[in-house]
Amino acid sequence: QVQLEESGGGLVQAGASLRLSCAASGRMFSNDIMGWFRQARGKERESVASIRWGGGNLIYADSVKGRFTISRDNAKNTVYLQMNSLQPEDTAVYYCAADRSWLTGADSYYWGQGTQVTVSS
Repeated sequence: QVQLEESGGGLVQAGASLRLSCAASGRMFSNDIMGWFRQARGKERESVASIRWGGGNLIYADSVKGRFTISRDNAKNTVYLQMNSLQPEDTAVYYCAADRSWLTGADSYYWGQGTQVTVSS
């Protein structure tokens, strides 16, 4: 079992930066894929960025490339999402997820409760 807790959301103006944190509890494996997702009101949840817990395999949505950076600190069991040059269209609830499908052979995700990011114009 993995428990995830996000923090760092808030209300900012366009052009500002925020750093989201995702603290993981429970045993983590190098092959776990840690991802940030977001869901704006009235829209489907979308993948923003992901990283392998053991490092590497960085993937970004086209909409955030060059602005967002995902990283992890294994010693702190934490994954981060540094968000720069925020725009109103980045407004959403941001979720952290751990993908353990590699181990179970089927879709196996653990989700945090989400943190709200609101960007005003």
